[in-house]
Amino acid sequence: MKAVVITGFGAEPRLTDLPVTQPGPGEVLVRLHAAALNPFDWKVADGALKHAVEHEFPLVMGSDGAGVVEGIGAGVTRFRPGDTVYGQFMSVQHGRGSYAEYVLAPEDGKLARTPDSLPFPVAAALPTASMTAYQAIETARLDTGHVILVNGASGGVGQSAVQFAALQGARVLATAAPDIAGHLRDLGAHETIDFHAAPTAQQVLAAYPDGIDAVLDLITPHGGDTDSLAGLLKPGGILVSTNGAADPDALAAREIRGVNLSNNPSRAELEALADLAAAGKLRVTIDAEVPLADAPAAVTRARTGHSRGKTVILL
Repeated sequence: MKAVVITGFGAEPRLTDLPVTQPGPGEVLVRLHAAALNPFDWKVADGALKHAVEHEFPLVMGSDGAGVVEGIGAGVTRFRPGDTVYGQFMSVQHGRGSYAEYVLAPEDGKLARTPDSLPFPVAAALPTASMTAYQAIETARLDTGHVILVNGASGGVGQSAVQFAALQGARVLATAAPDIAGHLRDLGAHETIDFHAAPTAQQVLAAYPDGIDAVLDLITPHGGDTDSLAGLLKPGGILVSTNGAADPDALAAREIRGVNLSNNPSRAELEALADLAAAGKLRVTIDAEVPLADAPAAVTRARTGHSRGKTVILL
């Protein structure tokens, strides 16, 4: 099979041929039709998990993918050949990833069936970005009329979060550059905030001097300062960070709930997310679709961080 691999931390990704391994007990073999690029993919390639888990090289890059079950191992009962599935396939200790024509996955892993009407590229784009947004908005416990700021709404997580918050009946404030503000309003944002014009917190406080109910912070890095964002919240509000920037103890002293969220989908959540996308209640912006042979170059482009949607590899 064709696959995009790295041969060591920091190595340039390259297209190569690898054998197709047959599924063992409890495993399924998936013929992938699409895979999606995520920043986490190249962070892992650069060594983000180097000290957390053993890596097997050559390591196939990528996590998110969608395809069809090609074969099943002994004892598998949840899936059968011909099922359309999607999920997260990264397993660095086994050298597995989704930038490949075939991938093995445990039956009880982060894998779920998809509706037949859901296109493979859209399904492949969901597991990391849209699932992170889904879990973040669920964590925020929004009610109708609540006001939430999505700080960093332009990317894949932010665009999905805007939609999920709007579905909950919340009033959504979305930080965005002018070139994407209209698109975010079309997705459900009630107001967009041009962070180039003035500091985000300053603009929100001017419009909502009594405070807002929730902040989803997709921007502040781990160890960064969330004080100005926390200052926007009413007592009892919540600040959710996807980068580990929240200090729950310090926020609790201010009567604010602080949550550091990491993507960890269940099968039920994956199924719910796929159903929302298939029903048209979740729209995913796909910027580019590239063949597997062009994936290394696509990774190089994606590292610049200027994408307004997902890049999907077609297999």
